[in-house]
Amino acid sequence: MQIAADFGIAESCLPDWLPDAAVEGGDRPGVIRSESTELREANRRIRLLEQESQILRRAAAYRVRAHLPGRGSTRS
Repeated sequence: MQIAADFGIAESCLPDWLPDAAVEGGDRPGVIRSESTELREANRRIRLLEQESQILRRAAAYRVRAHLPGRGSTRS
C-alpha cells in the first residue's frame, strides 16, 4: 500500500495506526492522545493525593490515641 511505503512502515502496522489517526483527526469519536496523557497524569495525581490523605488520617488517629487518658500519654 502506498501509505505504508510513504511512511516507511510495514503494511501490517496500518490497521493499528489508521483508527488512531481518525480519532486524532476528529473523523472518529474517541480520546485523542493529548487527552489520554492528561487523563493518565490526573489519575496519577489522584492516586498520590489519596495515599497522602490516608497517611494523614492514620497520623491523626495515632495522635488522638496517643493523647487519650490511660494510653501512656505524658500530658495531663
